[in-house]
Amino acid sequence: MTQKPEPGKDKTTVRDAEAQARNRMDKTLEDLRAELAGIRTGRANIGLLDHVKVDYYGTPTAVNQLATLSVPEPSLLQVQPWDVSQIGDIEKAIRSSDLGLNPMNDGKIIRVPIPALTEERRKELVKHLHNVLEHHRVAVRNVRRDANDQVKRLLKDKQITEDEDHKAHDDVQKMTDDCIKKIDDLGKAKEKDLLHV
Repeated sequence: MTQKPEPGKDKTTVRDAEAQARNRMDKTLEDLRAELAGIRTGRANIGLLDHVKVDYYGTPTAVNQLATLSVPEPSLLQVQPWDVSQIGDIEKAIRSSDLGLNPMNDGKIIRVPIPALTEERRKELVKHLHNVLEHHRVAVRNVRRDANDQVKRLLKDKQITEDEDHKAHDDVQKMTDDCIKKIDDLGKAKEKDLLHV
């Protein structure tokens, strides 16, 4: 015998809405960290190649899934493919990426020198960084809007009181402010890194 859910038990609660919003904001921060790792500074970092995909038997595959990546010197990345027959494809993928890198291979290992950034390139990267940060701020604000809409529906359906509604909106706003501050802090650190000569 199946029981009917009690009225109000089948809907989202304020706690659910807040937990969902926190989870989505955390994912936005994770995504930002991954994207920032791909923005090139003047130093070698294996995270630079995270977004480079190689056509591996018809499947776009990340370089780090086809090779061992290392940083033998501050201005050099080393890529050692597990399957040496892929060396040309990996080199071509790195060269054609928007990173402005010029890899060279000796038949076994690909060496990717990281050139020093020009002043003009630094400014372009900072501009790109600001776009990335704004995109993530907007994503966080969209999460806030969705959470607030869920809370408003709960109030409209008389599942919560007006006091609970106000408190939930305040909590979601605090969460949003905290997340945007983290985005700004990550952005400042990356910008400092980009402009450091």
